[in-house]
Parts: sequence; structure tokens; C-alpha cells
Amino acid sequence: MRAIEPGTGFVRVITDRGTVEAGAAIVAVGAWTNSLLPKFGATLRVTREVMGWFAVADNDLSSAGQLPVFIIESRHGMHYGIPAPHGASGRTAIKIAKHHHRNETVDPDAHDRTVSADDEALIRCAIAEHLPMANGELIAATTCLYTMTPDGHFLIDHLPGASNVIVASPCSGHGFKFAPVIGEVLADLATTGTTRHDISRFSLRRFG
Repeated sequence: MRAIEPGTGFVRVITDRGTVEAGAAIVAVGAWTNSLLPKFGATLRVTREVMGWFAVADNDLSSAGQLPVFIIESRHGMHYGIPAPHGASGRTAIKIAKHHHRNETVDPDAHDRTVSADDEALIRCAIAEHLPMANGELIAATTCLYTMTPDGHFLIDHLPGASNVIVASPCSGHGFKFAPVIGEVLADLATTGTTRHDISRFSLRRFG
């Protein structure tokens, strides 16, 4: 997708394989919102995140299926974990990451996708202190992107001057678990122009 051109009663979406016209459009492009909609007006900041899969002992709670998804808040920051009994490389592992990692702003098209020893250290410090049974070999690691609003809450609103273009950035690092209700909200806005859910706190207007 290269551009979105709202018109009266229609929206034109321009892609590298042609042009599509529709009555309404939902724009949910995460880290690429600012580049696609430079006049949107919201201050969206893209940050680089790192997650790793750490080997655990064969007889720990994770391999026994008794370890839940968790969040640890400590002097090392906030770390979250997702047990993956049959995770990376087919070995028992726990996916662990530091929420907001370094909090570094990056270009989504040019950020560093490699995971360094320093990146690993930011995660491993909390593991060593609070989850020693997961302080094993780093089996795999990767990067991802957060799309942050200034207040850390979602952004769901119409494009200024174009009521048939709905922009959604339900992100800020905690959007996935709200996907069902966000999907319902966006479908309602695109088809009826309104929603039964109170989304006033997610308005673009809160940024002035």
C-alpha cells in the first residue's frame, strides 16, 4: 500500500499492484502509520523491542504445563514471559522479554534487527534473579516493534476531515489481548459510523 486518498463517499487505496476503491477503510498499519498518513497529527513513536527463548530444566513447571503467562516488575524493569513447552528448536523454553526494552525510538524500515549480548543481558538479569530455572541457554531471539502513543493508551479515531477512514493503533505494547473487542469496534465504525463501546479515551483529540 502506497497511499490513501479519501473522497466524498469513497476511499481510494493505492497499492503497487493497482488501485482499490471502497466506501470506507480501516488503517491499522502499526509502526508505518506516520509514513502512510503524515498529516494524521498524532505523535506516534516506534520503539525497538527484543524477545528471547530461554532453555529451562526438564522438570520445571513450564515443561509440566503448570507455569502461566506472567509479568514480573522488579528493579530491572518489567519483564513478561510466555511458556513454550514445544517452542524454539523443539526444545522446552520460555519466551521472555523486557517490556519497552531500551525504550529507543527507531525507523521501522531501518532498525537493527540483530540481537546483541547487551540486549540479552537486559532480559537475563531479571531471569537470573527471579526465574533461575529459566536462566539457561538462549535458544532463539528476535526483534519486534512497539507503536507508542504519548500516554501509552490506544488510538482509535477517524482521520481528520475523512469520516470514512478509521485509523487504529491499539498498540503501545499491550494491544494483542484486546484484539476481539477492537475488531468489533473497527467493524462497527466502518459499517455504521458508530460503536456501542465508549472509545472516547482513545480519541486523537486528547493530544490537542
